[in-house]
Amino acid sequence: MEALINFSQSIGGYHFPILMFLIQAFVILFIVISIMLLIYDRYIQRENQLLINYPLIGRLRYVFYALRDPMRQYFGDEKFYESFDKVKWVYDAAERRSAYASFSPGQPQKSARLSIENANCVLNTTDVSDDFSVVFGENAKKPFTTRSVFGRSAMSDGAISPEGTRAFSKGAYLGKFPINTGEGSLTSNFLYTHKYCAQNRDYMEVYEGTLFAKSVYKILKVVLNQAISEKVYRHMVIDSADAESYLFDLSAMVCYRVDWKAPLSSFPDEVPKDIPDIIFQMGSGLYGVRHADGSFDEERYKKTMAFARMTEIKMAQGAKQTGGKLLASKVSEAIAYYRGVEPYKDLFSPNQFPFAHNLEELFDFMGRLKALSEKPVGVKIVISSQEGFDEYANLIKERVDTGSNAYPDFITVDGGEGGSGAAPLEMMMTVGMTIAKALHIVDSTLRRVGVREQVKIIASEKVLTPDDAIVLFGIGADYVAIARAFMMSAGCIRARECSGAHGRACPVGLATQDKGKRASFLVEKKAKNVASYHGQLIYGIRNLLAIMGVDHISKLNKKNLIFKDHTGKTYMDVDQYFKEAIV
Repeated sequence: MEALINFSQSIGGYHFPILMFLIQAFVILFIVISIMLLIYDRYIQRENQLLINYPLIGRLRYVFYALRDPMRQYFGDEKFYESFDKVKWVYDAAERRSAYASFSPGQPQKSARLSIENANCVLNTTDVSDDFSVVFGENAKKPFTTRSVFGRSAMSDGAISPEGTRAFSKGAYLGKFPINTGEGSLTSNFLYTHKYCAQNRDYMEVYEGTLFAKSVYKILKVVLNQAISEKVYRHMVIDSADAESYLFDLSAMVCYRVDWKAPLSSFPDEVPKDIPDIIFQMGSGLYGVRHADGSFDEERYKKTMAFARMTEIKMAQGAKQTGGKLLASKVSEAIAYYRGVEPYKDLFSPNQFPFAHNLEELFDFMGRLKALSEKPVGVKIVISSQEGFDEYANLIKERVDTGSNAYPDFITVDGGEGGSGAAPLEMMMTVGMTIAKALHIVDSTLRRVGVREQVKIIASEKVLTPDDAIVLFGIGADYVAIARAFMMSAGCIRARECSGAHGRACPVGLATQDKGKRASFLVEKKAKNVASYHGQLIYGIRNLLAIMGVDHISKLNKKNLIFKDHTGKTYMDVDQYFKEAIV
C-alpha cells in the first residue's frame, strides 16, 4: 500500500508545461471569440432575431440542426423503414458478419403487411434450385439472360462518386449480378474491371508515361500508397482537365478510356467477359448517346451497346417525376465529358423524354433501339392508376397481335416511395402508388390482355432484406432492382447529404464529387461488401423458398402470400385484398 501511495504521489509531481500552455491558450482564445460573437450577435447583425435575444446560446440551435440528419440514426427511432434491424441486416450482410437476430426485432413490425405462407412440410435449403436467372427479350436477336434475380438499380456516375461507381461495378462483377448505369451514361468507371490489352487498343485512348514517370510512380507506391502514386502518375501523363475519366492499368502502367470517336467497326461484337452485366439507362437528356446539339446519336448508341446487355428508357422515377437533377458542384470536368455538357453548371434534364409525346411514339422509338442494338429494350415507369397502365397494356397487345416488336421487353415499376439523391421534396412520397399495389396492377393487367409472357417485370422500391423481396416476387416481379440497400452495403450512412446542396457533401465519399471526401473511399473493400450483400440476399431467398415448400423461384406466386390488415383480418386470397384496396 505504501508503494502505491508513493507511486501516485510521484505521478502527481510531474508537470506538463507545454500541454498546460496549450490548454490556457485555447481557453483564452475561446473567451475572446465568444465575446466578439456576443457583441456581433447582440448589437451589430440584424438578420437573425433569435441571435439578438440569445447570443451565443442561440448558435447551438444551428449546430444541432446541422447534426440532425447525419446523427439521427444513432439517437432517434428508425421511422422510414419497418425496423432498424433491417438496416443493421444490410450492414452485417455486407461486412460478412452474422445476420442472425436475437430475442425479437428492435421495433414492432407493421400490423398491416403482406406475409408469406409456410408449407406443412418444408424443404431443406439445398433442395431449392440455385438457378436465379431471368431471360429478357426472348425474341431479340441477342437476348439477355441474367445470373441473378437482383441487380443494382439506376444510379448515375456523377450522382455517385467515381470511386463509388467503381466499387459497385466490381461488386457486380464479383457477385455476378447486373448493374444499371442510371441516366448519366456509360462511363469509364462502369468498365473498371475491363483491363487494357492489345485486343481492345483499337477502341481505346491510351496514354503511357515515360521511364521517369514510371520510376516516380514505383517510388511513391513504396513510400506512400497505391492511390497517391496513381494520382501523381496520372497527372504526369495526362494533360487535360478530364484526366479522371481515364482508368489506370497497374500491370501495363497505362491510362486508358474508351475512344468514342473510334470507328464502330473497332468496337467488340460481343460484350467483353471482364465487365459486369450492364443495363444502359437512357434518360430525357440522352447523355452519352447524343450529338453536340443534344439530338440522338445512333452510332454512339451502337458503340455504347457494345458494352451493355439491354436498354432501359427512363420515363419516371418514384421520387422524381421531373428530369434528372445534378447540381453544379457535382458536374466535374470528367462528368461533363461523359455527358457532353459544360462543367460546373446545374444540370437539369427535361421532364419529357424527347421521343415520348405519346405512347405510340415511345413504342416506335423502342422498336428503333431494338433494331440498332439487337438487344432487349424496356421502360421505367411509375403507376398511379389502373386506367393509366391500361394504355400501356392495350398498346403492347396491339403491337404483339400485329407482329411488331416495337413494345417494351420489360417494364420497370418504381414505387411511389422510391428514393433519389436529389429530388423535389413534394414528390418524394406523394406521386404514384406503393410498389405492391403498382406491381399487382402491372402483373394482373398484362395477364388479362394475354401478353404477360412477352413482358418481364422489374420491381424497384425500398427493398433491404430477403423478406422484402420475396413478397415482390410473389406478387409478380421477375427481377428486383435495389438502390438504397446497395448504397448502404457500399458504406452509405444515410446522412441525407447526397445532393451536394448547401455546401455539404456525402461524408463517406460515396455520393459526392468532393475530392477530399472521395480520397478515403476504399474501392476494393467496398466492392467485396457489395458482392457480399448480394450473396446474402440470394441465400436468404433460398431459405424463405425452402420454408414455403417452393423449390424454384419461378414457381412462386400470390398463393404463397397472405395479407393481415391492422384490424387482424387475414386475406388468404391476396387478389381479393388488392381488389378491395384498389378501387
